[in-house]
Amino acid sequence: MEVQTRESMAGGGEHVVQFYDQDVDLARAVGDYLTSAVGAGDVAIVIATEEHRRSFEAQMAADGVDTTQARRDGSVLWLDAAETLSQFTDHGRVDAKRFRSTVGELVREAAETGRELKAYGEMVALLWDEGHVLGAIELEKLWNRLAEEFHFSLFCAYHMHSVAGEEHTDALHEVCRLHTAVIDEAKTRFYADPDAPSAARRFVAGLLGRRPYGDRIDAGDAQLVISELATNAVIHAGTPFSVSVRCDGSVVRLSVQDWSDMQPVMRDGNPAASSGRGLRLIAMVSRSWGVEYGPDGKTVWAELPLR
Repeated sequence: MEVQTRESMAGGGEHVVQFYDQDVDLARAVGDYLTSAVGAGDVAIVIATEEHRRSFEAQMAADGVDTTQARRDGSVLWLDAAETLSQFTDHGRVDAKRFRSTVGELVREAAETGRELKAYGEMVALLWDEGHVLGAIELEKLWNRLAEEFHFSLFCAYHMHSVAGEEHTDALHEVCRLHTAVIDEAKTRFYADPDAPSAARRFVAGLLGRRPYGDRIDAGDAQLVISELATNAVIHAGTPFSVSVRCDGSVVRLSVQDWSDMQPVMRDGNPAASSGRGLRLIAMVSRSWGVEYGPDGKTVWAELPLR
């Protein structure tokens, strides 16, 4: 099992799980996944709540997908998670034969089209949220057995609030073990006001406190990096900015994106200097750092290694 970003998990027959904090993060990741499927001429099966189906479809439309045509030509099949789950469960107990005759049959029909199949499902998350943790784990195993027969990629997701807590540690590790990859990225936005660096620091501290890898990174260094990056965005860019935290299994990348093309400058080591020391501090505590420019501004990032 490895940790991946959403950009690298769109296929290959993998069974991927995302732990997310906000629905907007999930919509972006799943929307990209489904957009990639449609663009490649694949078939996508989506088993999700109505709210999530709407947000995924909106993200796909924003990415330029004709979602009406995708429905019409069978490129994307949309199913309700609770309704589908009810066809093979009783009070959280999963019936393997009924799973096979419902979901398995759906997968078989899609596989027989000769097109690559990409599936997204959150029935496991519904079971977990209802307190049927063992049922969720059993369903993950059934998906894996199905994938041994029919080659397809599967993407599922759990809200971090649901899986947090020491009582879920063993079950969470088992869920991760049953997947080939884990996606972990969270992002939020701040206004350019004096309190923003402190708010960004609290966001990162809280996020790392909820992550399985949180104790493998120097929390003080992470908060220093994000505080300095956010301060630079407020003082020098003067625009709203977004903070992103992303883990790839060996490092945590902390990024701040603003809407200014002003180039960050690292000053010399003069202790009397009133500014410019932030980047020097970032360079001292991070493994690497850099700046990426885009049409709407820039992203300054720093990577901290996991212990």
